[in-house]
Amino acid sequence: MSIIVHHLEESRSQRVLWLMEELGLDYAVKRYSRNPQTRLAPPELKELHPLGKSPVVEKNGRIYAESGAIVEYFAETEAHGALSVLPGDPARAEYLYWLHFAEGSAMLPLLLKLYVGMLGENGAPLMQMRIDPEIANHLSFMNSAMEGKDFFAAGRFTAADIEMSFVLDAGASRGGLENYPNLVRVRAGYQSRPAYQRALEKGGPYKMGA
Repeated sequence: MSIIVHHLEESRSQRVLWLMEELGLDYAVKRYSRNPQTRLAPPELKELHPLGKSPVVEKNGRIYAESGAIVEYFAETEAHGALSVLPGDPARAEYLYWLHFAEGSAMLPLLLKLYVGMLGENGAPLMQMRIDPEIANHLSFMNSAMEGKDFFAAGRFTAADIEMSFVLDAGASRGGLENYPNLVRVRAGYQSRPAYQRALEKGGPYKMGA
């Protein structure tokens, strides 16, 4: 088997497993557990990539890292680009926007909520003044963008949806999606896909998908 996904529990690599399933690729999964005290990735991942993070994908001896780059690259080069929006397509700009919005804009306040939340009351002023309002700003924008739509770009399921799925999971886990019915609907649609279900089976427990 030429593809190995080095998968860390409760991480962005869950969407890489989903990508592999949607593309119909033959791959193996090597699972890694977080340190129960620090919640950090195990040191073995540094043997694959200097940053020691997951996901990392091995294909024919070559290492691919950074979840967004992995999703974009494999979507364009596998299955004849079926999950991509290729150059020349009028929907490509929209596709690239959401593909990069996921990590470039949406995840920052959600990550800040996670880390600042560890400070307890010491972090409360920053949480109330900046972080929670910024999360609401992003989720409201996304909810409006998805009015009457099931997919983020091109009117069909693409890799942009796979990228955005982790944002929706993090939003549900850290901010709540109750006030964003379009995002609840879109997320439920993702989770109902057979490839998504197969990825959960291969990746193991994924609380953020609850």
